[in-house]
Amino acid sequence: MKQIKILGIPFNVVSFHKTQDILEQFLKAPRNHIIVTPNPEGVMQARRNPQFADAIKNADLSLADGTGVFLAAKFKRRPLPGRVRGVDTALALFERLSKKDRFTVYFLGAKPGVAEAAKVKMEAQFPNMRVIGYHHGFFDDDTEIINEINQLSPDILLVCIGMPRAELWAAKNRNINTRLTMCLGGTLDVLAGEIKLTPPFFRKIGLEWLYRLISNPSRIKRQLDIPRFVLAVIFSGRE
Repeated sequence: MKQIKILGIPFNVVSFHKTQDILEQFLKAPRNHIIVTPNPEGVMQARRNPQFADAIKNADLSLADGTGVFLAAKFKRRPLPGRVRGVDTALALFERLSKKDRFTVYFLGAKPGVAEAAKVKMEAQFPNMRVIGYHHGFFDDDTEIINEINQLSPDILLVCIGMPRAELWAAKNRNINTRLTMCLGGTLDVLAGEIKLTPPFFRKIGLEWLYRLISNPSRIKRQLDIPRFVLAVIFSGRE
């Protein structure tokens, strides 16, 4: 698949619809495929963390989750078809698969109780979806978690334990017994109804980061990477 690089970090040149086709094909192959969704903050973290950068580079699919990435690609004259947001991708995939046949999912991440709530909501929304296992994201020893996932063999594994922890965990456990490992940040909180999706107005004008900051001012430290990203893209030129 065609890729472009933004500040050295690769992104696949795929549309939202094409992404669904690719994920469905991945599910037909008897091996694990890792999906990552870097945003501008992720790009800047990867520049400071070589292991994180390698995890993104070695993923099977790197999706542009962030208006900043989309605009940076346009500035570089290597345009992307559009944004491919992680939470939208997961929901669209669940809907597509649920119309065809039963499929299984494992939820890993968020605080205790969130994955259980997401299971209830998602199984009610998608009748052919079966959440066969879940575990919160507060763990040090993951031996039992890995053993459980290997035993259950879910079609899809959602890893929502934060960036870059999720991507590093997925890279370390590339051979885990699933066909799709999706590193999706705080998606479980959204699926469980703990966090509301950004209102359409903010999404349309590309200011989701501002809405998230207003909703959670404690994010300000990490979101300082957004202006750093913009400056880095500008000063890296249009090479």
